[in-house]
Amino acid sequence: MPDGATAGRRVRIYEVGPRDGLQNEARPIPTAGKLRFIELLVAAGLTEIEVTSFVRPATIPQLADADEVVEGLGRHAGVRYPVLVPNGRGMARAEAAGARALAVFTAASDAFTGHNIGMTIADSLAAFKPVLDRAASLGWWRRAYVSTAFGCPYTGRIQPAAAIEIGLRLAELGTEEICFGDTIGVAVPDQVEELAGLAIAAGLTPDRIAFHFHDTRGTALANVAAGLRAGVRTFDASTGGTGGCPYAPGAAGNLATEDLVYFLDASGWEHGARLAGVLEAARFIAGLLGRPLASKVGQAGGWDPATGTATSMPPGAGTSMPPGN
Repeated sequence: MPDGATAGRRVRIYEVGPRDGLQNEARPIPTAGKLRFIELLVAAGLTEIEVTSFVRPATIPQLADADEVVEGLGRHAGVRYPVLVPNGRGMARAEAAGARALAVFTAASDAFTGHNIGMTIADSLAAFKPVLDRAASLGWWRRAYVSTAFGCPYTGRIQPAAAIEIGLRLAELGTEEICFGDTIGVAVPDQVEELAGLAIAAGLTPDRIAFHFHDTRGTALANVAAGLRAGVRTFDASTGGTGGCPYAPGAAGNLATEDLVYFLDASGWEHGARLAGVLEAARFIAGLLGRPLASKVGQAGGWDPATGTATSMPPGAGTSMPPGN
């Protein structure tokens, strides 16, 4: 990370495409395709890539090859490959496969955790403790998700204090980063700034806070801007804008990494990813899924302010300007 003033303009992009982006996809993606996708993400300059989840294969069939994916990863200096781990069985599998970083997940709503993992919030925290203790003993990096931090599909609006309380309890369990998730895409910028401010006031330093925005209602990038104003510098994104939660009705795709990269580039934030490389990875996974890219930058490409032309367009795409306003 750069020193001085530049460090204050540095953003971490935490890529979730291979895990959260694929988990709800019906079309099976072969292991080799997943590994190629991950390699393209690394080539694009992304250094934190959540690659899979060690849940029961029957629960999320798309990720039934978690062991093979982790075992097949290319090991690149400076690249972290976290995996989602729900319990002790998942931890044992992750350890055997060679994982070195993990994430655990709960929610700010008991109704959601009941539908998602068949536990109360309290039960989930109790289940995480031995997992996190074991990971700490191995020297693994540890993250925790607080899903439905702004709204629950079963109970409605979530008060910031409820999400922050869970985040603080997870921090006490030894997680190094707390990611607040807008699982069903209902948050707006004022709510993001409020939650971030209250979390910092409660003792979570900005470098331990991340946000995970779904773009269900088109507010994800506006929420990133609000998070930046509040001092948060880590944001999740999914290359290609894929993803959604299988337990949250109406939850559309995640914030697309290519849209986030374009926004950060144009706003003068450092992050290390190359838009052209991210778009290459996005088009690759869209091809495996058999559909066109839904992300804005995936459709329009980047833009060169010096020449006024679109950049990183797919082969054969036209760039001429038709008559109009």
